[in-house]
Amino acid sequence: MSAILVLSPHLDDAAFSLGPLLAELSVRAQIFVATAFTKSNSTLSEFALACQLDKGLSADVDYMAIRRHEDLEWSRRIGVQTIHGNFAEAPHRGYQSAKELFGDVLATDQLEDALKVWLETLTSTIKPTVILCPIGVGGHVDHVWIRKVASAALGHRFPLFFFKDLPYASTLSFFNADAHLGNSSTCRELNVPLPQAAFLTAQFAAEAYQTQIAFQFGNVGQMKKTLNEAWTQGLPLYHTHACSDSTKAFLIMEHD
Repeated sequence: MSAILVLSPHLDDAAFSLGPLLAELSVRAQIFVATAFTKSNSTLSEFALACQLDKGLSADVDYMAIRRHEDLEWSRRIGVQTIHGNFAEAPHRGYQSAKELFGDVLATDQLEDALKVWLETLTSTIKPTVILCPIGVGGHVDHVWIRKVASAALGHRFPLFFFKDLPYASTLSFFNADAHLGNSSTCRELNVPLPQAAFLTAQFAAEAYQTQIAFQFGNVGQMKKTLNEAWTQGLPLYHTHACSDSTKAFLIMEHD
């Protein structure tokens, strides 16, 4: 069976951004969702602690362990396999405010070599037919790191497709992939048709992320509404190199 490698910065990014597509593709391919920033941290900065407390969790719990458990439940519901990387999220790498999370990468945030080794290990083990990678809509530094390193390390050797980051992209009135990928001469869009059942499966699976729903959406109903509105507008994939017709056909399944 063919393999698809999905690169996810955080434990929910793939679910919110690609849920229906993954639900559909899982029927005919092995899907591996590799999330980079999942490491537990025993010492918390003031900002890192605030990011935990604002989810309604106490200071003494292992926040990332809870999130990894949620991710495993999501993967069970949607039918994919998960891989948890050992990189710390940005609040544990010197970023001290929400503004900094969506600003420039800090000079002290030296992740490139370690991320490259991780991605090389993943691809040599999984041998993916296709790799899906976040574009970095919203500019979160963790998302930017994944796009930057994956593009440089893998883009010339694998069919690399990019997806819009949700829920960040849901707030945009206009989206231009060229502006994010920086290669307007070769950027192409691929739309994958999806059945309604895939949307319902993705909504149910996303409920597994209990620590995130209230903070990001308000409640489960609003989460489903926000994501469904974004998903029904289309889940296009973008590529900046000459992906073969057979690769594109692999991602597209016609439905009655």
